[in-house]
Amino acid sequence: MKKFRKVLYTVLTIVAAAIYFAEELGEIFSQVEKEKQEVAQIVSKWQEETGVKVKDAADASKKAVKEVAAKAEKVAGKQKDEAGEKEASGNTARKSTGSAAGKQNAPARLEIPRMQKDAPSQILEYTGHTLSYNSKTRLPNWVAYELTRREAQGDNPRKDKFARDPKANGPQGDKEDYRNSGWDRGHMAPAGDMKWSTRAMDESYYFTNICPQNHELNTGDWKELEEKCRNWAEKLGSIHIVCGPIITDNTHGTLGANKIVIPDKFFKVLLTQKDGKWQGAGFIFHNPPKRNSRLSTKPPVNRPLEEYLVTIDEVEAITGLDFFHKLPDSVEKEVEQQKSLF
Repeated sequence: MKKFRKVLYTVLTIVAAAIYFAEELGEIFSQVEKEKQEVAQIVSKWQEETGVKVKDAADASKKAVKEVAAKAEKVAGKQKDEAGEKEASGNTARKSTGSAAGKQNAPARLEIPRMQKDAPSQILEYTGHTLSYNSKTRLPNWVAYELTRREAQGDNPRKDKFARDPKANGPQGDKEDYRNSGWDRGHMAPAGDMKWSTRAMDESYYFTNICPQNHELNTGDWKELEEKCRNWAEKLGSIHIVCGPIITDNTHGTLGANKIVIPDKFFKVLLTQKDGKWQGAGFIFHNPPKRNSRLSTKPPVNRPLEEYLVTIDEVEAITGLDFFHKLPDSVEKEVEQQKSLF
């Protein structure tokens, strides 16, 4: 009997404990259900505002959270791109209205050059730049764009995702052509000028915007001029930029299975307004092979930018391109004879 009482007491104790914990668990489950409903309401409202769809609030696993985060980032990027495209489309309006104090009206698409020599040319237009693609050389004939103050202050990170251009007709280069070649994949319209839009950034990595470039030039003097252009855009409001490869003797031959022509030189011409007057400048850079190459006979890079400075007329003579031809003739003539930094 004594033993029976002891067993009974133990059983009652267990039952009492079970009832107690059941009540506690009931409260917990009730609270969880309440919070799930609140989260569901928040998610539902957020979905209406953003257009991003998720399964339900209960699917709160790591996988679901990552999926939502990725979709949210995509929406944010799209919104930023749309804002950037509005800025880009607004460039023409700003040019025609001359809204900046002391600035003359500028013709629309002033930076687009006119070709005076016969060469294969497919005009490709992108969010941040326009180019003429030459399927024979696998290079751009020229790349042109206007860089505004706002665009120069963009903060999207570089992606370094080089890709073949889906718009281009005919053969073009790819990553394998450059692998272990000793040549850099040199941007014409630099990624650093496209940080205002993720789409513009992505498009700057198409191989139609890339040329084989000496590493020291790409990371040295060429990069220095790119940074100067951003500084001038911030300081002066905007700057029109045209750049590209120069092929004279084709001393360096071709690169890779796709036979990308290696440029002998590169050019860049600039146009901006300062104190209400148009000002221009031209630059020509040699593109020597790496220093230990038997072909490296050109002067080394890493020189002051002034040593590359030429008139726009000189660049026109060597490239066969007519720059800033939409300016009044008298203004164009004056601008293209100037030889000074801004």
